[in-house]
Amino acid sequence: MLELQQPATFEQVVKKSRFLATALPVASEEEAKGAIAGQSHADANHNCWAWRIGQACRFSDDGEPSGTAGKPILAAIDGQAIDKVVVIVTRWFGGILLGSGGLVRAYGGTAGQCLKGAQLAEVRPSVGGDVHLEFSDLARVKARLQSHPDLSITDERFGGTGAELVIRLAEADVETVSTMITDLTSGRSQLKLD
Repeated sequence: MLELQQPATFEQVVKKSRFLATALPVASEEEAKGAIAGQSHADANHNCWAWRIGQACRFSDDGEPSGTAGKPILAAIDGQAIDKVVVIVTRWFGGILLGSGGLVRAYGGTAGQCLKGAQLAEVRPSVGGDVHLEFSDLARVKARLQSHPDLSITDERFGGTGAELVIRLAEADVETVSTMITDLTSGRSQLKLD
C-alpha cells in the first residue's frame, strides 16, 4: 500500500472546462471532511471528491450526473493502491458539454495524473512483539535482529537470567523472524506478539 507524503495538485483543460485536482494525506474521516471544505472553490461549478482510509471510502459527484465524478476519482485512488488520501477535483464549466463518458475520463484522468505526479511512499503494516533471551544467546540474536530490514529494537530490559527485547517488525516478516529466533536459541526463546 502507498501513502501520499505531501499535498499534490494537477490542472488541465478539457474542452474549455478547467479541472483542478488536489490530493492531500488524511488520517481520519474528520480530516478528509476538513480537507474537502478547505479545498472547495466557491466560484467553481463542481467540487467533486473521493477519499480512502483503509477499508473506508466515500465519494461525491457534487451535482454532476451520478457516477461520472466521485467514482472515477475513487477508481484513480484504488488503481494506484493509495491509502489515507483525499482527492478533490474542481471543475469550472467552459460551455461545452462533455457527456457521461467525457466526464468520467476528465475527472478520473485529472485525479490519476495528480496522483501519478505525487510523492508516494510504500507503507508496510507492522506489529510489535517481545522475546526473552538468556545472556548466552543475547549478543548473537540481537546482532541478527539489528541486521534485519524493517525491524527495530524499541526497548531492552535486563533481568537476573537474561534480557527481554521489545521489537517492531513488518507483519510480513513475523514467520521468518520467529523461526530465526527459535533456531538461533535452539528453541529456548520464541517471539511473542503483542
